Amino acid sequence: MEMNVSNNGEQVVAKKVGGLNPALIIPILILIGVAIYLFVLGSPGNFKADPRLEGLSSVSFSGLETKELHPDGFMGIIYMGGPIVPILISFMIIVIVFSVERAMVLSKASGKGNVDQFVLTVRNLLNQNKVDEALEECDRQEGSVGNVVKEGLTTYKALAHDTAMNKEQKMVALNKSIEEATTLEMPMLEKNMMILSTLGTVATLVALLGTVIGMIKAFSALGAGGGTPDSAALSIGISEALVNTALGIGTSAVAIILYNYFTSKIDGLTFKIDEIAMSIQQSFAEFH
Repeated sequence: MEMNVSNNGEQVVAKKVGGLNPALIIPILILIGVAIYLFVLGSPGNFKADPRLEGLSSVSFSGLETKELHPDGFMGIIYMGGPIVPILISFMIIVIVFSVERAMVLSKASGKGNVDQFVLTVRNLLNQNKVDEALEECDRQEGSVGNVVKEGLTTYKALAHDTAMNKEQKMVALNKSIEEATTLEMPMLEKNMMILSTLGTVATLVALLGTVIGMIKAFSALGAGGGTPDSAALSIGISEALVNTALGIGTSAVAIILYNYFTSKIDGLTFKIDEIAMSIQQSFAEFH
């Protein structure tokens, strides 16, 4: 995509800022998380009647309202984690969806072929003052690095034939053109990264809330039993606490790892842009 910073800045921003719309997607993903909790984890097949839990379980399903139920498998155990579980499931789904979206966007931003080879090729062409050939390489690259370099080289050619400015003014104009082109690319690369960063922290805190609620239930059962603690109610409370802890830690770990991975990818692309920008400026200073 050819970018004209000086003439089409606002239009380019509109084109570059793409990807998923969090305001629309996140509520949908939360509904999906709640649906998974209610209809998948809460399926009657994940539970069995257990008379030992009479008066303890709050789980009931159509046709089983008069029977107390006990988890019969891992999904049933997760369901018994309580009302915080659907929130944590939604967080995990959000992390997965936006991570896939970021991976696709960054893959497209990297362009075709090897970025390191592209940088090396353009630098060699600039050392020989072959600007037109470098522009052709940018067209073939079709990535964020190629977009920024193409804008810089387009300005390079325009300034080479400009007689109204001195060399120092041309260098300033060239540097400004590259900086503006880079600024226009960054929103596309960094969009939705804050979601991963936020969930990496918030998921742990929400899980801690679920853990505390589970422990409150456990100690409440311990106190209600007087001298004879109700082991069934106690174990349910502890299980709820641990389920929330596990889901929160898992979600947070995945979010943090993916956030750091995508951040390193963005930093790598930015470094490549800076590397070629320096070569463009050095080439202009040498040949003009």
